[in-house]
Amino acid sequence: MHAAVVHSFDAPPRYGTVAEPEPRGEHEILVDVLAAGLHPRVRSGADGSHYTSEGVLPLVPGIDAVGRTPQGELLYFVAPDGVAGTMAERAVVDRRRAVGLPAGTDPVAVAAAMNPAMSSWVALRRRAPLPSGASVLVLGATGSAGRLAVQVAKHLGAARVVAAGRDPGRLALLPGLGADETVPLLGDPEQTAGRLGRAAGDVDVVLDYLWGAATEHALPAVLSARAERAKPLAWVQIGSVAGPDITLPSAYLRGANLRLMGSGQGSVSTAGILAELPSLAGLIDSGTFALDTLPVPLSRVEHAWTAPEAPGQRTVLTPDA
Repeated sequence: MHAAVVHSFDAPPRYGTVAEPEPRGEHEILVDVLAAGLHPRVRSGADGSHYTSEGVLPLVPGIDAVGRTPQGELLYFVAPDGVAGTMAERAVVDRRRAVGLPAGTDPVAVAAAMNPAMSSWVALRRRAPLPSGASVLVLGATGSAGRLAVQVAKHLGAARVVAAGRDPGRLALLPGLGADETVPLLGDPEQTAGRLGRAAGDVDVVLDYLWGAATEHALPAVLSARAERAKPLAWVQIGSVAGPDITLPSAYLRGANLRLMGSGQGSVSTAGILAELPSLAGLIDSGTFALDTLPVPLSRVEHAWTAPEAPGQRTVLTPDA
């Protein structure tokens, strides 16, 4: 079958042929892939930088997709461990890691939005549920996942959402999606920290897609601006686009009621994640969240990998006509 194939961690996948995967257990079936999202998590798996990477080549990238069973059932699924990825004509599905979708569901919309929306949805449902009247800071709000996080936080009841990011053009779009205040993460670090502290000093939850130096500046800015240091603050680490590490002075943990946690594979069980997917898929398909999708035929994967995306856009690989 045809698939996107990674031959080197230093180069984009190429369109090629691989052996068709075979179901191995009683819960596994083979489906035709209708749409597979090109998420940052897929890119990091394809370049070997993700923490789950085993460094084995060649590989077929892709972590999730929408597929159709031989009986015509539509499924959203997360790829089983240890099998080829989803950017192929066909893929193996473990029914225990899949949810059924109603007939007529838009496969491209679900494939584009489930992964990025899932990051904030699961974080706020399973790791740091919002208290009544809560306020949320989305750190890294100008990426696709951050843009959806603003909308997810509002949908789940946040009374106030502060959106912080580096791209001024994308930041300007976020008030229309539910952000009550925006903070540009540009210019002098001390001035940026001051702006962030004034806007987000008393938030209840931080959804952090940045980490690295950005968080090293943001965390003390938020903590030092809090009116009441004993007020609980859940800082949820989701992404690390600004760097994989931070220096964390111990005084930050002693001097405030700070809970620092992650949300992702391992910190939430597979069963817990799957339990959240049906309701999220329904919201995506109903148009609850603003999306911008770019369908690209699988045969053009190499071009899709390197082409720039518009603000908030998500590329989705689809079958060739």
